[in-house]
Amino acid sequence: METNTLAQPEAQSASPEHFDVLIVGAGISGIGGAYHLTKQRPQTSFVVLEALESFGGTWLSHQYPGIRSDSDLYTFGYRFKPWVGPPIATAAEILTYMDEVIEENDLGRHVRYGHKITKAVWSSQTNLWTITAVRAEDGATRTFTTNFLWMCQGYYRQLDGYTPEWEGMDSFKGQIVHPQNWPKDLDYKGKRVIVIGSGATAATLVPAIAGDCQHVTLLQRSPTYFIPGRNENELADTLRTLQIDETWIHEIVRRKVLHDQAEFTRRSIEESEVVRGELLEGVKAFLGPDFDIAKHFTPSYRPWRQRIAFVPDGDLFQGINAGKATVVTDHIDRFTEKGILLKSGETLEADIIISATGFKLNVLGDIAFEIDGKPLNFADTVTYRGMMFTGVPNMIWVFGYFRASWTLRADLISDFVCRLLKHMEDKGVHKVVPTLRPEDKDMPLSGWIDPENFNPGYLMRGMHLLPRRGDKPEWQHTQDYWAEKDEIPAINLDDPAFSYA
Repeated sequence: METNTLAQPEAQSASPEHFDVLIVGAGISGIGGAYHLTKQRPQTSFVVLEALESFGGTWLSHQYPGIRSDSDLYTFGYRFKPWVGPPIATAAEILTYMDEVIEENDLGRHVRYGHKITKAVWSSQTNLWTITAVRAEDGATRTFTTNFLWMCQGYYRQLDGYTPEWEGMDSFKGQIVHPQNWPKDLDYKGKRVIVIGSGATAATLVPAIAGDCQHVTLLQRSPTYFIPGRNENELADTLRTLQIDETWIHEIVRRKVLHDQAEFTRRSIEESEVVRGELLEGVKAFLGPDFDIAKHFTPSYRPWRQRIAFVPDGDLFQGINAGKATVVTDHIDRFTEKGILLKSGETLEADIIISATGFKLNVLGDIAFEIDGKPLNFADTVTYRGMMFTGVPNMIWVFGYFRASWTLRADLISDFVCRLLKHMEDKGVHKVVPTLRPEDKDMPLSGWIDPENFNPGYLMRGMHLLPRRGDKPEWQHTQDYWAEKDEIPAINLDDPAFSYA
């Protein structure tokens, strides 16, 4: 993969550069948005500002061993670019795919790498956003103005993972590492390693390093669900054998995966005990009848209340069977000089402790926002379908799905942005602000998402920072792709929920 360095200005301009649209972030959402603008709005000028040195977001910044997708690439890939590899892909494979999208569509000329945005100021006098960014190569401050701001920066801090404060951490004589800050020179060969966590990152790390460690222990406070299976798509392989065009394969397989996901989601809610049994049987098929599945792999919550990671070829469980990895389900009492003392009284000794303990929520890219001279408190707003916010003009935020691939929603929102820009152009207006309608004024408001529906730790810790939701579909982030794929394209842009000027 070759890092694209096009469009880097050589000197600071005396006046702000202006673009019709400014996209924040060159990850999967930002590059997708750039593609859709070039195809649907070819006359629209735009720039993509990216804080990192290249494209890719998560897939560039996360460097821990074995990093891979936990969504299948037939739906995590863009709808316009066929995916031809295995359903679960490595970071390198995803970056290669994105590189092809950039090269094939000449998107690199629109991207400015090494530009960290620090401030975004809206003025109703000019109907413009003024964006301040610091350029990494020389520390120079750059200023941009734009009519429309498209936030594609994701939802967590890429380089700053969440590690709880445990008693005695300072006394541990070994090394403590968070996967998001993986040291390039970390030597774990022949070492005793503890990985704290039970999610997709832990399930990826353990099999990736188990063969090189003296031993690796997966220490979890409570179990999570996994779906083990072969990293292949039989339908795609059959269609390739029949020499079907890859564009057709991509669309057919994509629809089949989405159909199966919709059915699985429905059954997880309506037949939760049956689905729970099926998931546990899948794990038991790898670990055998004598393994304590009830203790180590049976969560207390129903399926899909938290994200479920696919374990390709059951590699996590194969490592356990081979004796290279051990699972311990217990609570941490404190760290010691040699490792971790558990509430049960057991001590786990380690040379390296890896805290695969989750994300820190990133609210609007940790950018200082102002609207007409007043700092924006995001939590004071109400969300319009999880992508716009009351009182915030000319801005879209891409927040994807938990139970389906992020990119599905990024593509839907891209279509919406292009349609909204055309609508504003046709109306001759320069400003759009989501506004509660008279019938919405007294509706009850609650947190960004219903914790009974979905409750990962990073959201529960940061819920107070996020916008509120109402009790109507327009004022919620429903997390339902199968409804939104029809609802978002059908949004009436002249609904009173949109206030134009």
